[in-house]
Amino acid sequence: MTQEGISYHPDFDKRIVSFQDMRKERRFQYDINGHGTHVAGIIGGSGKLSRGIYRGMAPFCNLIMVRVLDEKGDGEIDTVIQGIRWVHSNRKKYNIRIVNISVGTLPHIGDREEERLIKEVEMLWDDGLVVVAAAGNYGPAWGSVTTPGISKKIITVGASNDDERIEGNINLRKHYSGRGPTSECVVKPDLLAPGSGVTSCNGRYERTGKAYTVKSGTSMAAPVVSGAVAVLLSKYPSMSNVEVKLRLWQSCVDLGLEKNRQGCGLLQVKNLLEL
Repeated sequence: MTQEGISYHPDFDKRIVSFQDMRKERRFQYDINGHGTHVAGIIGGSGKLSRGIYRGMAPFCNLIMVRVLDEKGDGEIDTVIQGIRWVHSNRKKYNIRIVNISVGTLPHIGDREEERLIKEVEMLWDDGLVVVAAAGNYGPAWGSVTTPGISKKIITVGASNDDERIEGNINLRKHYSGRGPTSECVVKPDLLAPGSGVTSCNGRYERTGKAYTVKSGTSMAAPVVSGAVAVLLSKYPSMSNVEVKLRLWQSCVDLGLEKNRQGCGLLQVKNLLEL
C-alpha cells in the first residue's frame, strides 16, 4: 500500500514484511503524521492492545508499506509512480495481492502526469493485483472523485457515513466523500464503506503511549474494503481481481442513493464471503 509511512505498533506483531521510502529520507520504518499507520491498522491491526476491540479487517495479513508522501501528506505524482513501480517489480517476491491507495488528487483533464498515474495503477490491475483507491474528500460536488480513483478498472471506495459528525480531521466538511461521474462518464465510486470516526492504530504510540486514535475520510473507507478483500482471498485464493470486483458489486446493500454517490452500495462482508 502507498502512504506516508508506518510506525512501530504492537498490533502489527511482526507482519510488516517490507518498508520502502520512495522519498529516500530514512531506511527504517516511521510515520510522522500517523496517517499510514492508521490505514494499516484498519487493514491488518490485530487489536492486541484493545483485547480485540479495535481489530483490523484482516488481522493476520502481512503488510508492505511504500512511503510516497511527506510529513504533511503532500507529494509529487512522480514519487507515487515510483512507489507503484516498486510494488509491481516486487509483487511476486512478496506475493502481493492487494494494493491500497489512500491518496489522490483532483483530476485535471489533459494533465499528462495524472494520465501516467492512471496508466501505472492500471498496469497493476492488468497484472492481476486488486487495486483499491479512495474516492477523495472533495465532495459533494459531482465529478469530485480523485485520481487515481477515477480509473475505470480499479476499485474506488467512498465513505458511507460522511454525513455524520467528523472526528479526527478538522479540515473535512459534511458530505465530503467524492462523487462521480468521471470525465469519461464512468460511475464512481464502486462502493461505500464507513469512513468517519474510525478508530485505529496511533502512529504516535511510542511517543504518547496512546494506542489508538480516531480519523475520518475516504482514506479510512478504502482500507476497510482492502481488508475485506484480503479475507475474501484467504478463503478463495484463486479468485481473480475481476472476480473480486464483481463479487464486491454483487454483495453490496443498495442504500437508495444516486449511483455516483454510492456505486453499488454499502460493503457487506458477510454477503461478500457467502455469495
